[in-house]
Parts: sequence; C-alpha cells; structure tokens
Amino acid sequence: MTDPAGHILIRGGRLLDASSHEAKPTDILIEGNTILELGPPGLAAPEGARVIDAADRMLIPGLVNAHTHGHGSLAKGTNDRWSLELLLNSAPWTSGHRTLEDKRVAAMLNAADLVRKGCTACYDLYFEFPVPTVEGLEAVAQGYGEVGVRALVAPMMADRLFYEAIPGLMEAIPDALRGRVETVRAAPFAESLAALRKVLPEGRGDRAMFDLGLAPTIPLHCSDDFMTACRDLAEEYDTRVHMHLAESKVQAVVAPRAYDGKTLTAHLDALGLLGPRFTGAHCIWLDADDIGRMADNGICVAHNPGSNLRLGSGVAPARALLDAGVNLGVGTDGSQCSDNQNLFEAMRLAAFVSRIGNPDVETWIGAEDAFRMATEGGARLLGQEGVLGRVAPGYRADIVFLDLTHVNYIPLNDPLYHVVFCEDGSAVDSVMVDGRMVLEHGRFTTFDEAALRRDAQAAVERLREANAESRIFSQALEAHVAMYCVGLANQAYPVDRKLAGQV
Repeated sequence: MTDPAGHILIRGGRLLDASSHEAKPTDILIEGNTILELGPPGLAAPEGARVIDAADRMLIPGLVNAHTHGHGSLAKGTNDRWSLELLLNSAPWTSGHRTLEDKRVAAMLNAADLVRKGCTACYDLYFEFPVPTVEGLEAVAQGYGEVGVRALVAPMMADRLFYEAIPGLMEAIPDALRGRVETVRAAPFAESLAALRKVLPEGRGDRAMFDLGLAPTIPLHCSDDFMTACRDLAEEYDTRVHMHLAESKVQAVVAPRAYDGKTLTAHLDALGLLGPRFTGAHCIWLDADDIGRMADNGICVAHNPGSNLRLGSGVAPARALLDAGVNLGVGTDGSQCSDNQNLFEAMRLAAFVSRIGNPDVETWIGAEDAFRMATEGGARLLGQEGVLGRVAPGYRADIVFLDLTHVNYIPLNDPLYHVVFCEDGSAVDSVMVDGRMVLEHGRFTTFDEAALRRDAQAAVERLREANAESRIFSQALEAHVAMYCVGLANQAYPVDRKLAGQV
C-alpha cells in the first residue's frame, strides 16, 4: 500500500556539506514536497514509501539561477564580438515576432537547459515587446511548468528606446538610418502599468513554483515616473523588482549627465527603489559609495561573471560587496549573451574572476563563497530564504544527484572543490524539484525532449525569416553604435573594472 502522504526515501547517497567540505553517507526522508528528516544509512521510512537508490551519487541542493532571460534560449549561437550596447541594438531581430507558442517553447528550452546543469529555480527577466500580457506570461509559465522548474518571471519593460537612453547616440546615427529608428517607440509607461495591473493579479499561483516580479530593465531606459510606479506596484502586490544596474562603462559614464551628477545607484536610492525587494543585476561599475548604499538598503545583487566577460563589460566587485554585507546570487544571463544556462560554469567563473589583478589570495572568492551564492544566496534573492537553497528539514525537496563514477569525481578529493571547480554539468544524473524527479538517469520525465528539439528548430527557422529585415537594419546600425559607445567607454571614470582592481 502506498503511503498517502507521498513519502520518498533517498537511500545510499552522500550529502555535500559545504562548510565541512565533506560528503557523508546520508539518507533523506521526504514528505510530499518537503524534506522531513536527514539521517544515517538505514533511516526508517513509513511503510509504502518510495525508495530512490542514490548509491554512488553525491547530493547537493538544486542550484538557483539569479539572473536569466528565457527568451534568449532561441537566440543562442547568434553572435560573437558584441558589447552590451551591440546586444541591445540586436534586440529587434533576436527577440522579435515571437508568437505565444514561441514564448512557451523558449521558456521550456531554457528550463531544460537549467535542469541539465543542476538548476531547479531561476529569476527570469523575460522580454515581451511592447508590453507584458497575461497571455504571454501564461505561455512562459506553461513552458517552465512543463519541465518542472521554479521561476520568478519579471517582464522587462522600458518607456525609452535604447537609442534614446544614451545621450547623443541618436544624433550619431546617420540621417538615412535615423529616420527609421525614430519611427519606433517604446510603450508609454502608463500603458505598461495598465498591463501590469492585469498581469499581477492573474498570473500567480503557487508562488514557490511560479511567481511574477517587475523588471524596469535599465535605469537610463526608464523615466523616473515609470521606475517609482514600479516601486509602488511591487509594494502593493508584495513582489520584487529586478534591474540591470551599472552593467557597462557606457551606462556609468553617462549617468551623471542624466542624473545631476549622481551615479545610477545613487539615483535609484534617491527614488526609493533600493530595498530588500530589489535586485541589481551585474553591478560592475560601482564606487565605494554605491556599495555602501546597497548594503545600507539590504538589496541583493545577481553576479553574472560569464556574461560580463562575454560582453567585455568588466569584472564586478564581488568581494567588496560580500564584505559590505550584500547578498549575492549567481546568474548565467540569457543564452544569447552567455551561450548556456550552466550555473556550475558561473560558480567557477565567480571564483576565478575575483583573482584578476589582485595578489591577495585571502580576498579571493573561494569555493564556499561561490557555492553559497549559487544556492542560499540565490534563494534569498528570489524571496525564498528558508525554503530553497539547502538540503535540510523544512526545506523544499530540490535535490541534484551527481554521478560519483563520472570522471569529474575521479579521484575524489575535496567534494566541494569538485563541485565548484571540476563539475561542468556532465555528471548531473538526476534532478528532483519539489519532491518530483524531473530528470532521472539523464532522461526527462515530464516532457518529450525530441518534440521540444523539433519545436525549437522550427521556431528558429520561421523567426529567422520573419526577422530578416530587422537583422539587416540592426547590422547597418552596428558600426555607428559601436563607434559612439567606444568613445564613451574610453572616457575617464573614477573606478576601473576592466582591469579588475579590488574585486
């Protein structure tokens, strides 16, 4: 007889303890979607409990991706030498003409990539132009739900175009091209706010599995009225705000011109956006005062070392942020600008980039720091502290099974170092989310992977044709955008994140 409470006993595995760098034999008893008890091998279980054999497996908490863009899964492999500004210039063709089915497939593909790399939850800044819709976010929720991944989805919004947000950029575009750029307009912020008031009440279910946040995407791309309205909506609907903050030197250089001498962080602080609900993504071009403001206001930071390197944005001051008491999570960013959803790679890079230009080994990001960012740090950033990020009684049963017979763990020395420095996702054998096995011995249990491959390829082929004209036009703008932005990036700034300094 099957136990009516839905008990599961994971028997024979070795549970990683990051603080002791040990992986001791541990049995795990789960009731429904929650971890009930940890114990030594032979732990008793209720009659009828399902037993999962975890012999030769190391068990770790499901990783939490602090910053991704689900729509980017269909645009992976589309570029090489792009800065952030060239990436933004490409948005009309890399993300344009998406149907509801495209949005579902993209989210589903992103979720599948996450699970393959041991990730069970994410903060997704999804792009839906010109405004978020109930139907679009339902499609995204369906995509994540079909795979079984937790997602906090914050639709990206702006009421200024990229070309308007960078002072002088529009004027630097030749007349023959500028006329067409000027015909495109971002949605007025009142229109976005009206859409959000429809979306927020209707789009939230089990908030631990799927929830909605707000993403006024980049400060310079949003009017002050828009940003403060998002602040107030987050308070009204008890949700979170996520913004790209100080990601590129271009943004840092032009901010004082736009904000009466203030940095981006100081301006957001003056608007009252900084607080425990707020996450800043990237946060590279910060000065000491910015870091102090972040710590004083209790914000979270999504550290994206892979994307920061990929786009040439610089190296974030992660150690200074941690030392100030700022909570950090680790993100991959979107696959169109980081190529994959591999949080193991992001953890490794978070440790390694902290060592550039700084000989003091005691200040480097260590394995414990990086692992904590990718688990408990990410959970706190999602508002799921005490719920996700640990394998412990009372936490949700999100568990990754790593194959100890894989070459990544042969010979087995320090288990934590193997996970942070040696693992690349290839030893992920099985993944449990909310007490349900969504990946079992390398095979997805919740959907047809072959069908997803066909759907994704068909979508990309259709979108390639639909966006062909936009691609040609964006490419015609590239040289002008690059030249103007390189000029800005070559201007002096009080901190230097290209050479790392104290990171």
